[in-house]
Amino acid sequence: MYKYELIIYWGEEDKRYLVEVPELPGCMADGETYQDAIRNAEIVISEWIETAQSAGREVPQPKGRLAYA
Repeated sequence: MYKYELIIYWGEEDKRYLVEVPELPGCMADGETYQDAIRNAEIVISEWIETAQSAGREVPQPKGRLAYA
């Protein structure tokens, strides 16, 4: 289980839950249910990290709770 912050919201247009992982640029997932969206986010996070590592890019460490102004 990863400790990256997840932002989860309902997408009215698509009628799906959407998940953004702000610490991993471009990392997003969706799902028909809240639980599906979380499971899909875990898969996408894993794939994001694998891709970054294979490309020699740095993988950000989870910062925990983020604050936005």
